[in-house]
Amino acid sequence: MRQHHACSRAHQVGALLLVAATFFLTRLFDSLLLDTSPPPSLNPARPSSSTDLRIYVYAEDEIQGLRALLRGRDGTVAAATCLKGQWGTQVKIHQLLLKSRFRIFNKDQANLFFVPSYVKCVRMTGALNDKEINQTFVKVLSQMPYFRRSGGRDHIFVFPSGDLRDWNIVRELVLDRAAWKAAIHWCWSSSISLMGDISESIDYPYSRVQHKGYLEMTLLCIFQGDRTDKRGTSAFNTWKDIIIPGNVDDSMVKSDASAVQPIPLTKRKYLANFLGRAQGKAGRLQLVKLAKQYPDKLESPELKLSGPNKLGRIEYFKHLRNAKFCLAPRGESSWTLRFYESFFVECVPVILSDEVELPFQNVIGYSEISIKWPSSRIGPELLEYLESIPDERIEEMIRHGREVRCLWVYAADTEPCSAMSGILLELQRKVRRFHQSPETFWLHNRSIVNRDLVVFHSWRTPVPLP
Repeated sequence: MRQHHACSRAHQVGALLLVAATFFLTRLFDSLLLDTSPPPSLNPARPSSSTDLRIYVYAEDEIQGLRALLRGRDGTVAAATCLKGQWGTQVKIHQLLLKSRFRIFNKDQANLFFVPSYVKCVRMTGALNDKEINQTFVKVLSQMPYFRRSGGRDHIFVFPSGDLRDWNIVRELVLDRAAWKAAIHWCWSSSISLMGDISESIDYPYSRVQHKGYLEMTLLCIFQGDRTDKRGTSAFNTWKDIIIPGNVDDSMVKSDASAVQPIPLTKRKYLANFLGRAQGKAGRLQLVKLAKQYPDKLESPELKLSGPNKLGRIEYFKHLRNAKFCLAPRGESSWTLRFYESFFVECVPVILSDEVELPFQNVIGYSEISIKWPSSRIGPELLEYLESIPDERIEEMIRHGREVRCLWVYAADTEPCSAMSGILLELQRKVRRFHQSPETFWLHNRSIVNRDLVVFHSWRTPVPLP
């Protein structure tokens, strides 16, 4: 017969102490594991040389046709011609990768492949037309066995544009057996994605075609990341592509010798400004109208793009710095270069673009450095809200902006903080150990083969596009 012992008072006290100790230790352990503090505005993380990031950069004379995508049909477009403006990032990223410590020269050791092209620039200069760009891309991609091997999932393209027109050109590669795995990794002026099969029907200039999830496989580096640009759809995919910063004028990004220096908050003439063309866009038209109603609060001069009264770059930045807030409505697409420019004159950007996607969201807390206001509420209410913000908070946001703006500067990845460091950090997170596509197979001896069981290194060009 089992003997039951009475629970003494000492046992009860001991049990209570054990419960209390367990509770406090659990809370302490949770506090060590979980950081409940607000996210910092900037975490200057960057890839290290020890990380598994190995990028092969295709040479312009390595593949027939690739030189035309950089220099035009006659080879007359110099890289320096393409360095300025929105398309400057195509050149800068290419040149910086050529010098990067993550660049390798053996394709078999690479886990990412960069395909250089300056299509926006050569198109704008008339060195290639839309049809030529389309045909040349098909020709180039058909000579890339490594593109075929992965279905393009490890290939990087840069497509900067204010209206994604150059993206729509490349998207028409669908017309040729969906050369469209070409879009695998795009670096937009803002993400990386892994998309499943999504069928969509698109109207093209030449015909109506169907494609199924092809463009969702590549890595795109782009500015806008807008899901509503032009055709009601966008190439940008949150999980695959990379949004990259816009190309701010080089004269403004030198920390020690900027062409236009900020002025104290108390000496700024305006509450806010909008320095841009209306372009027939609803939000911009509302701002122009608002500036006429409140000329002492909101500056919005009519910008002249040519003639004797043309606003030069220096004058533009002098206007930009003369307000506490720089308004950044959408234009042809969701993003605007004004957002990035405002940081270099220490003007708090106010985003008036609902669909915008911003770069490096894994390290930047945008609520610490900017304001996003509903575009449907542009009006006197916006100005009243901005007037209510204390100067102390504005100064705090400007201070955080100083910490972040180095990420808008296209400098070598060896710099402690740069746009390239941010881009490479994003790319590092996209590296896969293994890639597959519907057109590649593998055998027991680890060899990669095609449908005819031909091993990868014996594939002959032109290869069928995925």
